[in-house]
Amino acid sequence: MTRIVTLGDSITLGMGDPDPSGGWRGWARHLATGLPDPELHNLAVLGAQAKHVERDQLPAALQLRPDVASVVVGINDTLRAGFDPVGTGQAAARTVAALQAGGATVLTMRLPDPARMFGLPAGLARPLSRRMHAVNTELDKVAARYGTLHWDAARDPGTYERRNWSVDRLHPNERGHRLIACRLWDSLAAAGHAVAARPDPEPADPGPTRRDDF
Repeated sequence: MTRIVTLGDSITLGMGDPDPSGGWRGWARHLATGLPDPELHNLAVLGAQAKHVERDQLPAALQLRPDVASVVVGINDTLRAGFDPVGTGQAAARTVAALQAGGATVLTMRLPDPARMFGLPAGLARPLSRRMHAVNTELDKVAARYGTLHWDAARDPGTYERRNWSVDRLHPNERGHRLIACRLWDSLAAAGHAVAARPDPEPADPGPTRRDDF
């Protein structure tokens, strides 16, 4: 059995990839299909910041004793008052360190630029881009210090393809969530972690109608 525990915000929760039976599906569930005998526990919460992941999600994650854990967080930190990239990095570092100490292989992510996804004019884009760069700098330090499997979504050419994003331009759609799952699966496979068949990158369900998007 491979026990997978995913921590983070709405992207890890699965927003943008609706489950036909209700709720959200998301990249965590797609990734789990590519691991041997998976047992997935998705602890992500809408709107979470790094401090919330450490305070609220980490204790439950440690009790589950995961084989694979993910810590994908930081976008909400850039959008809130009291912006503190160093504090974001410190909370992420403590979370990663605790998961690794418990024996988990930890996945992390260098986050894409929301200003590019939103298509903001330059005057509005620059401050948001600077914040995201500052958070990514801290997340890169965490990844380097602890040797996480760190996917650079900010520079991946597939990240900013419009077909991979839901109508809000902040959350991936099914195709985008499958892209994340495939990239993280590739990281696990390259690191020699036991894997099953690679997740299918192509959507299994028809996309939302224009009425749904509206």
